[in-house]
Amino acid sequence: MVRDIDFRGVWPYLVSPIADDGDVRHEVFAQLIEHLIAAGVHGLTPLGSTGEFAYLSPAQREAIAAATVSVAAGRVPVIAGVAATTTREACRQARAMADLGVDGIVAVLDAYFPVAEDDVVAYFRAVADAVDLPVVIYTNPNFQRADLSLSAITRLADVGNIRAIKDASTNTGRLLSILNRVGDRLRVFAASAHIPAAVMLIGGVGWMAGPACLVPAESVRLYDLCAAGRWAEAMTLQRRLWPLHEVFAKYHLAACIKGGLELDGFAVGAPLPPQAPLSDAGRTELAAILAAIRSNGDAGGWRT
Repeated sequence: MVRDIDFRGVWPYLVSPIADDGDVRHEVFAQLIEHLIAAGVHGLTPLGSTGEFAYLSPAQREAIAAATVSVAAGRVPVIAGVAATTTREACRQARAMADLGVDGIVAVLDAYFPVAEDDVVAYFRAVADAVDLPVVIYTNPNFQRADLSLSAITRLADVGNIRAIKDASTNTGRLLSILNRVGDRLRVFAASAHIPAAVMLIGGVGWMAGPACLVPAESVRLYDLCAAGRWAEAMTLQRRLWPLHEVFAKYHLAACIKGGLELDGFAVGAPLPPQAPLSDAGRTELAAILAAIRSNGDAGGWRT
């Protein structure tokens, strides 16, 4: 029987702290996870875009997933990213993650050549069939050569253990189209490209995004306000947080989040080469934005 996960709330996409010798920086990774759990996040997602999954070896991916499961220790669910260009490899990764004790899978099709819709659907069905775990399907039209179309998403909503979708487009209208088509069959999560409060308003259940690593408590507070229908207060906080999302659009995502965590004292290191670390100008801009978010936190009606 497929285990159940309460898919809702704020799920930070974790960075992957990798030392120069290729090993995971376990101590700082554990510190970050403890910090996020203490802030009230609803789950943890290693091996997403923020986690630089495309730059990690299979051994590094498994080490990151295992470390997340170990530190979380059942306090919040862990859903690990699986991404491959072949169906066989994606299924192998999914089974390996299940063996490590993750609670669910986020599945990505990492296509090089374009793939027809029927084959896209077959890929995600195969990953879901490979494990007795709930699966989140991921779509990102900005980066994927084989995106999940609305019709493909509708077909996959009928797969029993595909329980949610994360949409990383910038099109909130697309999210509403998904919601209209899948009804209660899939829960819909936003990414940092969307305005989280707007997604909650139209029927989304939360967001899976790297920026929540930097502002976990504020992100959880925003979710709580939206879930309670306190929209005026939610939008006050949303406007305060939005410059953080804007700066991520300006600079490289993993570099920006790792740079911000370094500013906060988490020695997670730089992105893996050939990616460049956050520039001095980027660090200065990000530091100012974080300071503005965190100053006068009791103003504007977003803390109780």
